[in-house]
Amino acid sequence: MSADRSRRTVHAFGFGRRGASAVVVVTLLSGLAGCAAEPAAAPTSDPRTVRPAPPSAAPSTPAPGPAAATGRWRVVEGVGAIAGGLAAPWAVVALPDGSIAVSERDSGIVRVITAGGVVDELGRLDDVVSGGESGLHGLAVLDEGDRQWLYAYHGAAADNRVVRVPLTSSDDGWRWGEVEEVFSGIPRARTHNGGRIAFGPDGLLYVATGDAQNVGAAQDPEQLGGKILRLTPDGRPAPGNPFGNAVYSLGHRNVQGLAWTADGTMWASEFGQNSWDELNRIDAGGNYGWPAVEGLAGDERFRDPVAVWPTAEASPSGIAAVGETVFMTGLRGERLWAIDVSAADAAVGEPVVVLDGYGRLRDAVATGDGGLWVLTNNTDGRGDPREGDDLLLQVPLGRID
Repeated sequence: MSADRSRRTVHAFGFGRRGASAVVVVTLLSGLAGCAAEPAAAPTSDPRTVRPAPPSAAPSTPAPGPAAATGRWRVVEGVGAIAGGLAAPWAVVALPDGSIAVSERDSGIVRVITAGGVVDELGRLDDVVSGGESGLHGLAVLDEGDRQWLYAYHGAAADNRVVRVPLTSSDDGWRWGEVEEVFSGIPRARTHNGGRIAFGPDGLLYVATGDAQNVGAAQDPEQLGGKILRLTPDGRPAPGNPFGNAVYSLGHRNVQGLAWTADGTMWASEFGQNSWDELNRIDAGGNYGWPAVEGLAGDERFRDPVAVWPTAEASPSGIAAVGETVFMTGLRGERLWAIDVSAADAAVGEPVVVLDGYGRLRDAVATGDGGLWVLTNNTDGRGDPREGDDLLLQVPLGRID
């Protein structure tokens, strides 16, 4: 990436195909053919009000089931800011009326962004205890037609937990109801808290947990740390889970991204320790190796990742899937990658940087109309905040095929 951090660039790209190789080792890409993007809209004097193009309409069901789009996708020109002035934002999710909810890690506040780009407080989770990397993390929405639920993953005094809040629509916007506990007892530490939640195409709630600095827990199917959990919407272990409890997959260090491609395949991004960050294809009962292995192991006991990045170049967080393309955000890497996962076998296309210059990127969400929302994360204590940070970006996409 250019030393000029204020430059905001969108790179054009195409996907290459790989042969039988199951793993792509990604190094920093230089000299990519690209084109300059539209600069993000500048904040007004009130940093919580930005006047760019309005956000895309939310899909009628914001749960991220298989995308209606098919094929492979790329970022095109026209990136702009929907809103700015966010404080350590962590997750973004569509609300049923087309507005957008964003969690703020340290404050425990969920912000709402209107179609005009105005940021307001939707509600506050009073039991959030922040510190280190812990606090308010992932969000998910369940639209039951006559009732909407906002789910959240957050750190509390003694654990990480999932809660939900009923949202009621009114003339003044959404009304925040009484918080209900959905699932608790997930181990918490200053780091490795996981935190991404999402409803899958099966209508069940998937919860990514970290090892909470207890590496041995990741290999124990009776412990909740270092796992992906699968729950019913009311917090019970989902029927058919492979270990007869809430655990869906194990052997994870710190998963912070969940998404499903158009064929229903589940994908997860994962922080490594000293060697490799990972993109994994997730299967029920799969063991992904931590702490016995990191990255490509070739050990039949464990599932190898389909793509890896040196830890100095990625620190992957949220991911989004559009068609057969997975878009992955990077914190330390300060990039958005696109990974072609359309191959029928274990191979994937060469991951390519498609967006950089905005600093740390925390989350990416498919909008349902051929675009992405991408959340920057420069105010989390590890970034280099600039005027207007943090931003929610609208990133347009175009089909490759």
